[in-house]
Amino acid sequence: MFTGIIEEIGVVRGISKTGAGALLKIQAVKAHSDAKIGDSICVNGSCLSVVGISGNILSFDVMPETLKRTTLANIKINDSVNLERSMKADSRIGGHFLTGHVDYKGDIIDMSRKQEGIGFKVSLPKEYVGFVVEKGSVGLDGVSLTVAGVTKEDFTVYLIPHTLKNTTFYAKKKGDFINVETDIIGKYVAKDKVKASDFKDILKEYDYM
Repeated sequence: MFTGIIEEIGVVRGISKTGAGALLKIQAVKAHSDAKIGDSICVNGSCLSVVGISGNILSFDVMPETLKRTTLANIKINDSVNLERSMKADSRIGGHFLTGHVDYKGDIIDMSRKQEGIGFKVSLPKEYVGFVVEKGSVGLDGVSLTVAGVTKEDFTVYLIPHTLKNTTFYAKKKGDFINVETDIIGKYVAKDKVKASDFKDILKEYDYM
């Protein structure tokens, strides 16, 4: 479990194919300081397990499903990545709960500058519309952000200068893709709504409503 508060920007130092998956090597400082084999670290919003440690380089196995669903499939050597170690039970949660399970690769449709900060408009597939709400939370490349506005086709978030400076968002541009994780609470609420609807249909079928 993660909070969406990025601890540092790591640098990709190696990536190689391993069957249908890949082995990713990332240079890090904070994430490396207490890392152990098997630890979970959020890399650009995707939860990966440490499988190797050499100097300040952490190695991660990336599964085929992760490559298919995230931007890690297109990552290159010397690219920057957002890193966050898994949260501790006694930590303050500055962002919101993130699982590190990316839902889809969103397209940055547009960027704008307003008093609120730099705005990013991100594509929203119809199957995820119900999980993104105005003033709710969303994870973009592992960064916890508040949804400023949402339509049936996209949503908008704003980043303050501090966030831009301390994450990989400083290099983002229109047309780039970004890993999107919708709010896990919204997913459970949506699931419960479906169950409630099914239950009502059953009651109607037997003339209890």
